[in-house]
Amino acid sequence: MPVDDHSPTGAGAQIGDSATDAPESPREQNRRIWNRRFGLALGVVGAVAVSALLVSSVLPPSSAPGESAGRTGAGSATSTATPPTGSGTPSAGTVSPIDGLETFANEPKHVTTSVAYPQTPPAGGPHSPVWLNCGVYDRAVPDENAVHSLEHGAVWATYDPALPPAEVAALVAALPGDQVLVSPYPGLGSPIVLTAWNVQLRLASADDPRIPAFAAAYLNGPTAPEPGESCSGALEAPGKVG
Repeated sequence: MPVDDHSPTGAGAQIGDSATDAPESPREQNRRIWNRRFGLALGVVGAVAVSALLVSSVLPPSSAPGESAGRTGAGSATSTATPPTGSGTPSAGTVSPIDGLETFANEPKHVTTSVAYPQTPPAGGPHSPVWLNCGVYDRAVPDENAVHSLEHGAVWATYDPALPPAEVAALVAALPGDQVLVSPYPGLGSPIVLTAWNVQLRLASADDPRIPAFAAAYLNGPTAPEPGESCSGALEAPGKVG
């Protein structure tokens, strides 16, 4: 049988590096171990970097300070803004509460007949086309004309006819001005009643501290249909003394 001259002698012999390689020195063994450890460390670092890249591509960016993190619900945004606080200055038409104040809902209307008013004295409603000149009267005045003066922003101070003259004088002094009516009113039910359009205050004496508060709030105030209109040059009823 022909035999390959380059083959090793002996049946079944195999070719391998172990037949010719020399044994490794200790230095080469240490280098091989270090290279293996270094390669493993690089692989771990690479895996961590890839994982971080994948997470950052999936998660949304974090919110900047003071910004909304997103929307909650369909079409609604989350807001962290604090509503502004008031300045402390009352808005136009604002009136501080006055203890004992009564309010009504009378509507203005000009009529040429007498009117049965629901309040005593009346605090608004239908009235004469002619207003009553403001001032101090020592006798009762026509309701329908006085109500027209209320429409123009007047304050009407009525008092029981039995009120002592000193109290009447104190009442007049507490309500100075061109838009003030003062008159007695039989059957009043209180010593003094202050009336402006749709507001009324009952008092026991002329030194009540609510008198100037009422005048400050309602003289040509927010309830009058025509505040600041004239309160002179029309009807001057009998008994005008001031």
